[in-house]
Order: sequence, then structure tokens, then C-alpha cells
Amino acid sequence: MIPIETVAQNGRVQAALAHFSATVPHLVDQSIDIQQIPAPTFAEAERAAYLEGRFGEVGLVDVQRDGLNNVYGRFPGSDSPNKAPVIISAHSDTVFPAGTDLTVRREGHLIHGPGIGDNSTGVAGLLVLAETLRVQEIRPLADIWFVANVGEEGLGDLRGMRAVVERFGGSAIYLVVEGGLFGQISHQAIGVHRYEITIHTPGGHSWGNFGQRSAIHELGRLIAAIDKIQLPLKPKTTYNVGVIEGGTSVNTIAQTARMLLDLRSEDPHRLSILVSEVERLVINRQRLRDVAVEMKQIGNRPPGQISRDTPLVQQAAVALRFVGSSKVNFIASSTDANVPLSQGYTAVCIGLTESGNAHRLDEYMDSTHLAKGMSQLLLLALSAAGI
Repeated sequence: MIPIETVAQNGRVQAALAHFSATVPHLVDQSIDIQQIPAPTFAEAERAAYLEGRFGEVGLVDVQRDGLNNVYGRFPGSDSPNKAPVIISAHSDTVFPAGTDLTVRREGHLIHGPGIGDNSTGVAGLLVLAETLRVQEIRPLADIWFVANVGEEGLGDLRGMRAVVERFGGSAIYLVVEGGLFGQISHQAIGVHRYEITIHTPGGHSWGNFGQRSAIHELGRLIAAIDKIQLPLKPKTTYNVGVIEGGTSVNTIAQTARMLLDLRSEDPHRLSILVSEVERLVINRQRLRDVAVEMKQIGNRPPGQISRDTPLVQQAAVALRFVGSSKVNFIASSTDANVPLSQGYTAVCIGLTESGNAHRLDEYMDSTHLAKGMSQLLLLALSAAGI
């Protein structure tokens, strides 16, 4: 890692930093262009095709799209045979299903629209950074690979980033970019286990078979029991029932009901305890007459971390202070960085600006900090790649 102050002394880097304020309208427009292309998890192909074209247009070489619809492009380094690559990634998928109204509304420096911050702005940042390196004729020592990866959201289970890390391995340095999170440095990956829990009962007619066990009622009782689990404040540990499905009609006692359950913790041991407590509650329901319960794991976002003293983490903090950020927070989160961090590889997740209402139809992105966010990303990328 080269000190941020040294990177910032380079004349071409200084020109790039001075130009970022002028690029904000372009970055906003590019974010909207990406946001307007639907990209639900497992259905990212249309957005990937667009990004494949844009990667070539901004000057990246060896552009390719893999079988998962991850898109790769390389900015060549001047000493790449002797330097480990730097991987800058941003996930291209969103939580919003096909058919979602993606209308964007501008309100001063706020841009409203589903998926605009998470993560259209992050992906747009890759394009603007690559374009800046080319236009300003900045030549890093190591290759910088830009990757728009799939499968970060929902049940994607980080499948895109798993392929990225499998390709580049442990010698690479990974910078994961989110549209929001400006001022935050995530070097600790929260462990996440996800389950599909399905309950089966005999069911029947709501009048004629009244008193028969209902899968929906039993599922509700299981959720109520989970809601009574005592969780510690530290380490932060959470649960969430995100989806409930069941039943066939209003006058039918449901035979089947299911839920999708998300369990998280900053501490792997505490996560294991929470999983065991849920499993105990499931077993208790299985012991009931005429009740069958299935619990199937459908997601495992592995935990991991690198020390705050790691040079990449320290330089990320220096970069934030250098660009004038009023806050520098070291956080734990669940992002694509989980994959390299879980394997002990050098990685952080950083953000380009501030955003709000993520995963909601009224999501927004605040463009106020974009110039600083891009400056931070450029400085950190060159600190890692060398110049």
C-alpha cells in the first residue's frame, strides 16, 4: 500500500480529484441509466449486457461476461506481472422483482427511485472511475479489474462474488463499492444464515373441520416463539421473517405454510446459538400431533474480518479524512466483502455517498457527497495498485 498522501501528490491524480465535482451530473445520469434496467437477483442478464458494452466504451480491456452474468473489465497496470491485481466490484442486482415501477424523481440533490442507491450508484461509480483513469492518463502499477457482479441480494447468496474470488484468489486486494455507506469502512463481515421453514398439517374446511390444525396458525405460533428469543445488545444479533406464504382460500384450513427466516450476528458463536434456539423451537412444533415441519438452509453468508490495523483499512480511513469526510466509522456489515474476508483475504467495503430507505420503493440517493466518494475510491484504488 502506498500512503494516500503520496498518491495525492501525483499531478494527474490531482487533476482527477479536481475534476470529480464536474463529473457529478454525469455520474447521477449514469446511475439512473443503470437503475432503469430491471435486475432482480437471478435475472441480471439485461443489465449485464448493458454494462458489458459500457465497460468497453470507458476504455477497459479484456471485457467479458461469465455464465453467471458477472461482467469483468481490466485497466492495465504498467508493472502487472510483478503486482497482485486490485479488484473493484459493485453488485448489479436489486431486491425489486420484475414489473416494479422504476420511475425516478429528482428533488434537488436527492434522487428517488427503487435501487438507485443500492446499487446503481455503486456500479456507475465503477464506470466513472475507469473513465477517469483513462482520460487523466493515470497508469497504476498493478492491473485494476472492474467487476459488476450478480447475486448479492436476497437468495443470491453472494454467488457472483464467490465466482470473482475463486477467479482471483487470495493475492488480490478487494474493494467492494456500495452506493451508500459514505464515511463507513466495513472490514468485518456479519455472518448470515437463511432458512426456509415449511409447516404441513391436515387442513380442511373452515366450518366442517373447525379445530383441525392449520399450517398458517402453527407458523404464526412459531414466529411468535421466535419473537420471544432474548438477544444480546452486544454482539449485535438479529432475526427477521421476510416472507410468509400459505393457504389456498379464505374458507380453507391451510395444509401448508412457509416462511423465509434471516438470522444474523457479528459473532459466529452467537449466530450458532441463535440457530440452535430456532432449531429447538422447530423441534417442539414437530412433536405436535398432525404437524410436520421442514427447516432447510437456503443461504450462508460467511463471517470474517481483518484487523483495523491492516494497511488497507488504515489507508481507507486516511482517504476519507483527506477528502474531507466529517465521519470515519469502522463497521460490520453483510456485503460481497463477506466472501474474501471469510477466507482471510484483504478486503473492505466502502460507499460513494449517502442514501436512505434501502430495499423500499421510496429509496433515495443523496448526490451531495459523490465527488468526495469518488475521490476516496480513486485514492484508495491507487494506494492499493501503486502508481
